[in-house]
Amino acid sequence: MKIGELAQAAQCTVETVRYYEKEGLLPPPARTPANFRQYGTGHVERLRFIRNCRALDMSQEEIRRLLALADQPALGCGAVNEVFDQHIAHVDERIRELEQLKQALGSMRRRCQSEQAVDSCGILHAIAEMESEPRHDRHTHL
Repeated sequence: MKIGELAQAAQCTVETVRYYEKEGLLPPPARTPANFRQYGTGHVERLRFIRNCRALDMSQEEIRRLLALADQPALGCGAVNEVFDQHIAHVDERIRELEQLKQALGSMRRRCQSEQAVDSCGILHAIAEMESEPRHDRHTHL
């Protein structure tokens, strides 16, 4: 199949196919004598796998690791569990960060309980007075 047919079969765009191919997540296809890409069912399955991992908010590195493991079907699945355990830990950390963000937003929202002039808005004053903490290094999927 051609790249457009692959994209349609995997429910994504042609640009997505090219991107994953460029990133090495999708293997390069065979070429026709006219130099057109020629994809097979393996490409469809792999692209769907990648899309499903992205739906689980997995990073490219995590996807890369899972694909490498999937390419070695005789191995045990302990390494897959490791990838998932690490991903779950990342999700837990993100949930904690989002809960802190929600609390901060709620606190700011409580500073503006009634209609008033914008120059007296408690939310805008809170944002202006906010002390931003330096970003700590963390794994992110964003």
